[in-house]
Amino acid sequence: MTIDVRRAAHWHRPLMLFVAAMAVLAVVCLVGVLVDSRVLTGAPIWLKPFKFAVSFVLYGATLAWMLSLLPRRSRAAEWAATVVVAMAVIEILVIVGQVVRGQTSHYNGTSALNSALFSVMGLAIMVLFIAHLLIGVVLLIRRIPDRAAATAVGWGLGLSLLGMLAAIPMVLPMQEPGIDGISGAHSVGVLDGGPGLPVVGWSTTGGDLRIGHFVGLHALQALPLLAILLSRFATRLDERTRVRLLVVAGGAYGVLTVMLTWQALRGQPLLRPDAVTLAAVAALVVTTATAAGLVLARRRRPDLALAA
Repeated sequence: MTIDVRRAAHWHRPLMLFVAAMAVLAVVCLVGVLVDSRVLTGAPIWLKPFKFAVSFVLYGATLAWMLSLLPRRSRAAEWAATVVVAMAVIEILVIVGQVVRGQTSHYNGTSALNSALFSVMGLAIMVLFIAHLLIGVVLLIRRIPDRAAATAVGWGLGLSLLGMLAAIPMVLPMQEPGIDGISGAHSVGVLDGGPGLPVVGWSTTGGDLRIGHFVGLHALQALPLLAILLSRFATRLDERTRVRLLVVAGGAYGVLTVMLTWQALRGQPLLRPDAVTLAAVAALVVTTATAAGLVLARRRRPDLALAA
């Protein structure tokens, strides 16, 4: 399993044009962070579009690469990818437009326009979710020849959908902060905009639903990256063993995503876990290590038998 960067220019064109545009936007937003002193909900006003632009670069490039792994082109998958681009463009236009206006883009119902823009973003994400799901279905049906790559791609696409779903609690009635015109929040137990970790801004005084959302979304990169590392540095492992290890990693990653969301919903900061959270993490680590060990032990048995 390898990535041929030289062929990237020939990957899905709308996705790659979008990636290039988001890379430029990331630079513009970074300049904005440095030169624009405005602060919104406790953070530099251009930080949110910067983070979204970087995330879209990774997301678009990864999807384009995944489509390039198909044994033959799929019109359905390419159409769905174009829909993803269109919805992502709508999302980023609203975010940047609201920054220019000095307004928040999320949970903002302080005016008819702000409320309409937030509704448009919500609709765009729903359509993007469906298009992403369709891409996943096509990639599973078409069967990527490399089994390890197919496993990593399948788990990555599925878990990234889980990451999208992890954002749903942010807009549920229980997340309304009691502030007129604000219809949701990513922090739990505290108001948005309080003390947070550097760059990401995740709350250090309460729960933060963005953590599980972030981790789940980036399974799209994490699982394929693990597959690449296994193919490069674990050359003694046969394909079946690598596939099984990827399944173990995917299962553990999914549980971690749910666990982080569960921790946030309990109003608990990421870096201040209680005994229950620590016990759950320990159980996940032990279970994952045991499963990986069993996979490796099963792989070694034929060798031991021959040696005997």
